[in-house]
Amino acid sequence: MTSAAIRLEHLSVLFSGKPVIDDISLVIASGGPTFLLGRSGSGKTTLLRAINRLNECFPDCETRGKMSVQLGGEWVDAYGRDIPAETLRRRVGMVFQNPNVLPLSITRNISMPLEATLSLCTSENQDRIEQVLRDVHLWDEVKNRLSSPAATLSGGQQQRLCLARTLALQPEILLLDEPTASLDFKAARQIEDLLLELKARYTLVVVSHSLSQAHRLAEHVHVLHEGSRIETLPPDVFKDREALFAAMGELI
Repeated sequence: MTSAAIRLEHLSVLFSGKPVIDDISLVIASGGPTFLLGRSGSGKTTLLRAINRLNECFPDCETRGKMSVQLGGEWVDAYGRDIPAETLRRRVGMVFQNPNVLPLSITRNISMPLEATLSLCTSENQDRIEQVLRDVHLWDEVKNRLSSPAATLSGGQQQRLCLARTLALQPEILLLDEPTASLDFKAARQIEDLLLELKARYTLVVVSHSLSQAHRLAEHVHVLHEGSRIETLPPDVFKDREALFAAMGELI
């Protein structure tokens, strides 16, 4: 039986007093990938950001209820006093829809966050940089131009660099908000293949509008309805492409 990694209990997220997520309870399994589906505006990204408290970066945001995450084999209250938001965000990393590379070199895109958060020495940084670039199959493509601006990379390479930067901080949970939406077909498939590789090492939670992607990758699927109701699809539905499309047509 798959163990749980994240628990939402009567979670609500409000902006300027208006609920975007309203009284949602859900258990997210470890491993995955777990996909969050739903129509545009249903609150999927807000729900994803609630897991590592990124909604707090926006003004007039209020979060109610409880969010627990399993880190280091122990359950942690994500909104409790025992874990600072910065620590939570390092251990529950996030990759966004559009690659958000820093206006720095390829190497500095990874080393600067490492220095700022973990205070690693230069040799440790170099070893970790090479390892995570290998993990995302980018090392062979950039090893001879590590000092080049990250912005010179293609969109798919930039997204893999963002993923490498997140992995360098050694998270336990990865949140991915439509990570292939801005990429062409080939680059998107590279990211999908990476997710299948990474699922053995991390808990993956993915927001996506692509039913085909959910069919290909998902181990668990939850459908969010207008921020106030969440429905879990059984495997015999989301593993059957026609059944998934039919079910989503009825649900949303």
